[in-house]
Amino acid sequence: MGLWQRGFSSLERPWQSKVILLVIPVVLIVLISVADIIAPADIVLGPLLVIAPALTAWFDGPWTTGAVGTLAMAAQAFIGWRSHALFSRNVIVEVIALGVLTSVVVIMCVLRDRRGRQLAQVRSVAEAAQHVLLWPLPTRIGSLHLACLYLAAEDEAEIGGDLYAAARTEGAVRVMIGDVRGKGLPAVGEAALVLGAFREAAHLHATLPQLAAALERSVARYLSDFEPDEETGERFATALLLEIPDDDPVIRVTSCGHVAPLLLGPGRAVTVPDLTPAPPLGVGMTGADVYSLDVLPFGPGDTLLLYTDGVIEARDRNGAFYPFAERTAQWVEDGPEALLHHIRRDLLAHTARRLGDDVALIAIRRAVGRQPGHHLGRVVRSSGSCFGPEAKEAGGETAHAG
Repeated sequence: MGLWQRGFSSLERPWQSKVILLVIPVVLIVLISVADIIAPADIVLGPLLVIAPALTAWFDGPWTTGAVGTLAMAAQAFIGWRSHALFSRNVIVEVIALGVLTSVVVIMCVLRDRRGRQLAQVRSVAEAAQHVLLWPLPTRIGSLHLACLYLAAEDEAEIGGDLYAAARTEGAVRVMIGDVRGKGLPAVGEAALVLGAFREAAHLHATLPQLAAALERSVARYLSDFEPDEETGERFATALLLEIPDDDPVIRVTSCGHVAPLLLGPGRAVTVPDLTPAPPLGVGMTGADVYSLDVLPFGPGDTLLLYTDGVIEARDRNGAFYPFAERTAQWVEDGPEALLHHIRRDLLAHTARRLGDDVALIAIRRAVGRQPGHHLGRVVRSSGSCFGPEAKEAGGETAHAG
């Protein structure tokens, strides 16, 4: 089947489904009418015809609903004609009542469709903001394979206060994951600020502590200008800064109050490294000497899993926290994309799809059997969302927040 044929078939299916569903209220009108005609005189089934337009409003718009309601009114009149009581007070009242109820259903259908269009517009704007301001990560930088995942806690939200970014520097890749205090749209401005500061500063500072100090200065300037007086000292962002050298099997890490990553190795080994955390960004701590640098082993075949605290704070109906490290151990051997797909499905099942906070994850694997330095500067992408096969082309430096 050609591409145009598949596209035509996909357009046909919704119409076919509606036609099939439309048969149900029409059949109901026929059955109720026949039953009322053949039933004894003291049994009146005509008022049940209102079920037909009410059912139509569930799967179609106001025009079709009104048409089915008109058909139901005609059936009610036909029932009165068959019983030789078309102009009796009882039949006239039943037809008028059916018309009024149909009108109410049509009005509710119009309001529902209007709200649906407004919601679709809001989601479209949020999605546009996500792709314009918050760039998706590449599937590969140098010898590193990456995949990322973002889940918003707010209903219908596309972006929020969790953020992550990656930048290609000379001889290394720098990655940041962070979490702005709060969630939803109010946190987007601060998340965008941290991302913009990282994209600019990642190429200007030789060490991660110096980079962290630069980010702190940017956040402090923003808060001094825009932080409400009643929230003084309450707005900040945690961040984890990483530098992955091309020719050295290690990772350098600076933590600004963020949770430590998981290091996944052979044999389903899951390690939580012991980091030396510094205060979060925005609390007024300046100077590179405030921030520590930790060095972790990261050889070919190892996977590093970065995440925000929305993962480990997720609860089920009984209040039990999501056992993140234990569940992740099942999928250590999987690639970054498959690993995040497993975590997403398992996390949503654990929480019954009701997250208490935004969730962001990045899986990074160093390729096996390849010299990292042979692919300096190479970035591979494909179209779509932040999952590997769905990431979009956007150049050598990338960022995404949500």
